[in-house]
Amino acid sequence: MKLNQSEGHELDDFFQKSELIPAIAQDIDSGQVLMLAYMNRQSLDLTIQTGTAWYYSRSREELWNKGATSGNFQHICEIRYDCDKDTLLLLVRQRGAACHTGAFSCFYRTLALEDDK
Repeated sequence: MKLNQSEGHELDDFFQKSELIPAIAQDIDSGQVLMLAYMNRQSLDLTIQTGTAWYYSRSREELWNKGATSGNFQHICEIRYDCDKDTLLLLVRQRGAACHTGAFSCFYRTLALEDDK
């Protein structure tokens, strides 16, 4: 996978505001949002080079390749970015569960809202 340089941007463009930017992983087939993690310049570069998702763990302060321990890799199909170039959307083929709890998506719970009666 290569970044399309013809679009006239460099990876550093995404890190003008912060060293870490949010990266949303979405299943390319179902459209289901799988997880939110953070990327730094190095993890984005590794993601592009390897074709699997790499993130930066804020709690462990280290890079991690999604699936390296669990086998639940995220294979990158496409990387999109928002209008401000400060959030990434990774369209992936998820192998196994995305969530560390074993759920396919990290977004499996619903916050109960009161009826507006």
